[in-house]
Amino acid sequence: MTYDTVVIGGGPAGLSAATLLARARRRVIVVDAGKPRNAPADHVHNFLSRDGSAPEALRGAGRREVIQYGGEILQGNVTRIENGFEIHLGDGTVLDSRSVVVATGLRDELPDIPGVQEQWGSGVLHCPYCHGYEVRDQPIAVVGGSNRPFTVHQASLIRQWSEDVVFFTNGIELGDDERLRLDARSVGVVDTPVVRVVVSDGVVTGIELDDGTVVPRSVVFVGPTFVPNDGLLTQIGCSRLDNGWVSTDPAGLTSVAGLWAAGNVSDSPAQLINSAAAGSKAAIAMNHYLLELDVTRAISAL
Repeated sequence: MTYDTVVIGGGPAGLSAATLLARARRRVIVVDAGKPRNAPADHVHNFLSRDGSAPEALRGAGRREVIQYGGEILQGNVTRIENGFEIHLGDGTVLDSRSVVVATGLRDELPDIPGVQEQWGSGVLHCPYCHGYEVRDQPIAVVGGSNRPFTVHQASLIRQWSEDVVFFTNGIELGDDERLRLDARSVGVVDTPVVRVVVSDGVVTGIELDDGTVVPRSVVFVGPTFVPNDGLLTQIGCSRLDNGWVSTDPAGLTSVAGLWAAGNVSDSPAQLINSAAAGSKAAIAMNHYLLELDVTRAISAL
């Protein structure tokens, strides 16, 4: 059987695209590897009507909606896409499809500091819009890393949620203007390198510096390097922007006809609700693309 669309990735972008296409009476299947980026988090926020839901509960509801409208869900890992399209899975399964949407998200490369990986998603965070309200008024650390612009911006931004914020530069050399801006926001600055995130009984209690000093903190924010899971897109020849990310039009269409990208795989700042919207937008464009194929085929049969 040839599907109208194969959706690769079962997060908000992929499930939203699949639901819309299923409701448009398209033959659609979602292939999901089951490794969501937000798995370490306890709750999702800023998703209208789903604020505070567990991430798995949100995905579960999305899967049920896809199935309700006749779509299919397949657990599996896609290894490559061939023109035409043939979608190859790791177990040898091959799916034929007229179009594809890749919604495989991104991965967070975290600073190599002991305690960061272990506390990721609970005591160590990166997005104040996702988690800031839950840690409001606590003593917060912002630890510098390889994503310099993001982290320096964080230090000033997170001051909105707490009056007690300390920026540990951890190798970032601040300019005079940057220090002035942080001082104006009443953000403390510590230039001594960070050794580890101190954890006691599973809870963050401080930041240890290389001179042995421990600065008491309850929460740590870091700036990961965002790496798109776009290998499937680049393998098939999708063009890239100057920043290295895959190029798409406003609806997510790549440089390969019939192939769309949606969500964090092509848009690093997108939150869950933005990714869901991107999936919906891509699906409408895909349905119009399929309609044109249908009309052309019908005319040729006259």
